[in-house]
Amino acid sequence: MKVFLVVAVMLWAGAGLAAEKPAAPHGASLSGKVLEVQHAGSFTYLRVKTKNGETWAATTRAPVDKGAEVRLENTIVMTDFESKALKRKFDRIVFGDLAGADASKRHSELSAAHAGIGTAPALADVKVPKASGPNARTVAEIVTGRAALKDQTVLVRGKVVKYNPGILGRNWIHLRDGSGSASKKTHDVLVTSKNEVKIGDVVLVKGVVRTDKDFGAGYSYQVMIEATELASK
Repeated sequence: MKVFLVVAVMLWAGAGLAAEKPAAPHGASLSGKVLEVQHAGSFTYLRVKTKNGETWAATTRAPVDKGAEVRLENTIVMTDFESKALKRKFDRIVFGDLAGADASKRHSELSAAHAGIGTAPALADVKVPKASGPNARTVAEIVTGRAALKDQTVLVRGKVVKYNPGILGRNWIHLRDGSGSASKKTHDVLVTSKNEVKIGDVVLVKGVVRTDKDFGAGYSYQVMIEATELASK
């Protein structure tokens, strides 16, 4: 999984997080006894007692128990890493693959998700009529009104500008409708759905607004929609 770790460092740096060079070579491993476990978003954070002392480590969310002996492979060290889900900043933390086939599979999926849920590419002249109905909102209204709309059902019509299928059991869709501002990042909203679409489709989405979703590795969203219904319109 060395490719994931190299890509992750590039993505973390691009996301505005610490971009310092790794403090350990790619491919190194870390072993020790788990002293503390905290689950947040898609990651599991572990305080581990190693032969060189205690350190914090993180891996894709996994059922790890306090007192367990663990080994992380293909590790990479990040400094000044902030987890919004934990509301905590780590001076130093080790990311790696939890030894075992299941853990490797989870990391593969998360790597794909991180590669696919970044900023959507621009499509020229996106102008889509607003959906109708009491819960209808534009993309900009959802982004700017996210606090009031949290956990509420909304209806939004938009054009698919980015699509990544089959990531963590869902399809990841970026919608725009011509509302909002690119400079203020109010023009684009992420939707997750079981439905398949393609770039350029205009779709009508009914779903629940979620806020402050943290998928780990520095990838968090102030607002997104978990679709309950999605149809081409």
